[in-house]
Amino acid sequence: MNPVSTRLEEVRSEISALAESLPTAHDLMRAMVKLLHDRMLKYNWVGFYLLEPGAQPPVLVLGAFEGAMTPHTRIPLNQGICGAAASSGQTVVVDDVAKDPRYLACSLETKSEIVVPVFAHGKVVGELDIDSHFPAAFTAEHQEFVQHCATLVGKKLEAARA
Repeated sequence: MNPVSTRLEEVRSEISALAESLPTAHDLMRAMVKLLHDRMLKYNWVGFYLLEPGAQPPVLVLGAFEGAMTPHTRIPLNQGICGAAASSGQTVVVDDVAKDPRYLACSLETKSEIVVPVFAHGKVVGELDIDSHFPAAFTAEHQEFVQHCATLVGKKLEAARA
């Protein structure tokens, strides 16, 4: 197993343990963004955006995050890579944000981004957004890993809304 795969597996185990031990989705999101930011060397900004209930038009609101402050604390569903992921319900990986017209610039240092929708009860309720200062930082292995993280949060949100 290569060092990246080993690191992903170690962090996956830690996150799974957090998901089992922490009582709320909010607690899990706070712990998860800190762990991902601290342990994954190419994850320079990690945050959750949640859909604001009842907002018209729909808007994503910044929740727990680690990294530099962002001016994008509220993102309409029709804007940015975050809006694209939430409105399509599909993971979006951008290897070079400078070449993607949807990118909402947060930092001149950001080179690549992954945004994974969070589902609860079959509906998109938010997303996990990760920026990297490295181009093409998110491999298929990273994508599967980040999707796993988003799934754990979705399950915790479902349990709270059951």
